[in-house]
Amino acid sequence: MKSGRTGTGRAGDKVFSGAALGAGVLIVVVLFAVALFLVIQALPTFSANPADITGGRGFFSYILPIVIGTLIAAAIALVIATPIGIAVALYISHYAPRSMARGLGYVVDLLAAIPSVIYGAWGATFLASQLKAPYQWLADNLGWIPIFGGPASGTGKTILTAGIVLAVMVLPIIASLTREIFLQAPMLHQEAALALGATRWEMIRMAVLPFARGGIISAVMLGLGRALGETMAVALVLSSGPLIASLIRSGNQTIAAEIALDFPEAFGLRLNELIAAGLVLFLITLLVNMVARWIISRHKEFSGAN
Repeated sequence: MKSGRTGTGRAGDKVFSGAALGAGVLIVVVLFAVALFLVIQALPTFSANPADITGGRGFFSYILPIVIGTLIAAAIALVIATPIGIAVALYISHYAPRSMARGLGYVVDLLAAIPSVIYGAWGATFLASQLKAPYQWLADNLGWIPIFGGPASGTGKTILTAGIVLAVMVLPIIASLTREIFLQAPMLHQEAALALGATRWEMIRMAVLPFARGGIISAVMLGLGRALGETMAVALVLSSGPLIASLIRSGNQTIAAEIALDFPEAFGLRLNELIAAGLVLFLITLLVNMVARWIISRHKEFSGAN
């Protein structure tokens, strides 16, 4: 009887191991297939006459301003969302009353589930119009700074507005993940810090934040991936145009929005250009994840076990 149970258990282990291995292999195969498709479809763009590429100066001159615009929008989103997300997570995990913390956690998780097109519609119909006056003030008083150079957009649909909308979208992701990491901080370390006379903030700074450093980086990088690849929200909020230094003028563009707006009517070499732009975005996202893994590996020696 015992040997029969052992045999069944071993068979179950083999089935589970095979299923897990198959899932891992499938992910790698799909990733490789996507990369191969992008490379094959993008090759005509790299070998085409530069005069035939959009802009007439080759693919590099075409894609570079869009890459910069993508990075600018993502950077604005992270600069706004990261400190707010960490603060919200700390409040929910260590400051809010338990009954309130549970409700706030549900609200944060709900915000993360809202479709991006809803955020885009909100940004285009409400936020952009509300930001016209602040943009004009920035142009009048701080216009000597290149990023606030005027004339300010009359519609409010600028790269800064797009970055703010992306920040609102990324904020729930960062807050939700960091909250879970903060809740996993070793209670023994926290109680020891408080017993030694540390204030609550000192306890958080010495016992919670060092433990959660890798998790915070992971949450921020996941938010960065969402910001880099966001399409509909940026397409609705941003009045696209050539690359400019000012954040409050109409202009700039992102890779995802460029593909979404032009892909339905693209054909021939223009279609290959957009797929090549997708390949560039794929490589940027891959590079971001590799950098994130490297950063996390440098801090993984600190954990609750040591």
